Amino acid sequence: MAKILDIARYFRHYKGVAVFSGVAMCVMEIVDLFSPYGIGQLLNALSNQPLDGPMKGAIALVANTLKQPVTREFSLLVILGMIGLVSVGRAPIQPWLGPWFNWDTALKARRDHAKKSLEKVLTLPLEFYDENNPGRVATRIGKGLSNHTWTYPEVVGNLIPKVVRVFGIFGVICFVDWRIAVLLLVSFVGILAYSLLGLKSIADREERLDKYIENTESRTSEIITNIKTVKAFATEADELKRQKQRLEREFVISDYRIHKSYVKLAVIERTIVQTCMFIVLALTLFSTMQGRISLGHFVTVLTVSSMAFAEVEPICNLAEIFARRYASMIRYHEFMQLPTGQDAGSLVHTGQGDRYQFTGKLHFRQLNFSYIPGRPILQNIDLLIHPKQTVALVGRSGSGKSTLVKLLFRYFDAQGGDILIDGQDIRSLDVSSYRKRLAIVHQEVDVFNGTLWDNLLYGNRGANPEQVLEACRIAQADDFIKQLPQGYQTMVGERGVRLSGGQRQRLGIARALIMDPDVLVFDEATSSLDYESERSIQLAMKSLYGTRTMIIIAHRLSTVREADQIVVLDRGQIQEVGDHQSLLQGKGIYARLNALQETGELLV
Repeated sequence: MAKILDIARYFRHYKGVAVFSGVAMCVMEIVDLFSPYGIGQLLNALSNQPLDGPMKGAIALVANTLKQPVTREFSLLVILGMIGLVSVGRAPIQPWLGPWFNWDTALKARRDHAKKSLEKVLTLPLEFYDENNPGRVATRIGKGLSNHTWTYPEVVGNLIPKVVRVFGIFGVICFVDWRIAVLLLVSFVGILAYSLLGLKSIADREERLDKYIENTESRTSEIITNIKTVKAFATEADELKRQKQRLEREFVISDYRIHKSYVKLAVIERTIVQTCMFIVLALTLFSTMQGRISLGHFVTVLTVSSMAFAEVEPICNLAEIFARRYASMIRYHEFMQLPTGQDAGSLVHTGQGDRYQFTGKLHFRQLNFSYIPGRPILQNIDLLIHPKQTVALVGRSGSGKSTLVKLLFRYFDAQGGDILIDGQDIRSLDVSSYRKRLAIVHQEVDVFNGTLWDNLLYGNRGANPEQVLEACRIAQADDFIKQLPQGYQTMVGERGVRLSGGQRQRLGIARALIMDPDVLVFDEATSSLDYESERSIQLAMKSLYGTRTMIIIAHRLSTVREADQIVVLDRGQIQEVGDHQSLLQGKGIYARLNALQETGELLV
């Protein structure tokens, strides 16, 4: 569970600079108090009242150094020079000690944690993305990074120095009259404690609001992604109504429950501040009338106490800003603390892309797997695939075909049994180097926004142009690419929207071939295509028979008739194994499915 300490640790790699800049800013705030103190001493000198001992000592030191007599005029010049040195001298220094270092630290930390966030995105298990869509994840990361970045300069550059400034003012007033100083300190601490307690309860509502906003933005992202489906089903009004309800809920919480609470808190704070300022004024005036403090001290106390109470509202505002951002920062750290998935590959280029070379012999040995305990998906799967053999997996939806491939790619590990490649347990292999020897073409090929050439090279950036062109020829993709306006440099758009389904499939096959894999998997690569596109893909697949080990998952049995071996799965178990003819003669599940498809009664 993330906590406030995690927010501080966010900047731990820059703690040296953070401490230096924070201390420097606090020192500058204390030094700034010399101006009102010096003005009070000027008034004493002008009115022939005694100066404070430290000020007398400083003037005497300057007089001895310059060999000048200590007169009233000389004292005034020295005090004026000291005020000028403090106020003018710090002007060119303070921006570098504060704004520069604070924002430099915040932006460097943002850069570093943005990289770590991407690492986390790349290493989370696949099931996380089954439950959380891209909009939700991106919102959580974006808000977390942004709020950390904006909060650091405000806390280190403003909040902490302002608090130190108030305690410095307490010291100045204590030097003049300790009773007024105690009153100021007690009132200040009381106001701050009251504000922090109020902010704590509001922060809980902020966390709930943050979740609501995340849900709303997540749904908006889904609407944009699935806009064609929304329009096709004419559900625009429904989606708008649901989002309006979510937005109204956010408004009620943010305005009437959160913002209103902040206003009430500010009203009470301001009333207490004005009351305390009046009391300080009255006590200071009374002390001056009794002769306990001089006129200069009266002006100094009144000025610095006003400065102290003037800091209450900015400090409370900064605390309020922190409270508003706290929930999203904590949720960011909760995201970063999610456990890495077992399927996570290496995030470092090891130069070992060719570390493994397999013949393609696969053995699924007594394999058992379930997503939910007690509900097996695969049971006692024992299947041997020889090198360069083409094996088809068929069966009804939910029979375990795709799960078998996920286990092959090590997206999950089996609860029982093992998978061997060339006699080696795949769990003993480096997962990234192992996956580089596999390739898969999904039913929906993922395409990145960019050029066709970039997408083709996605799995193998080192491929030469001859390899790319040959892969496109085999995949039946070269014809349609040549007809595009910019050929291989054509921009395909977000998620490849400018390509048809068949074109994306052929692009996917070419991309897989460019990896030159030892095992190539087609996961229902033709199930959603028209006849002409399906025929092109079948020709591409057929040209690959015998070149490498191939696994074909298919609903349409016409795609797998020429496979060396057809494996029929049902309810997570292997029911039949054989080629097309032998399975038809067996008159089992395969024969029944084939008959139903040929008569058009069923497409499994």
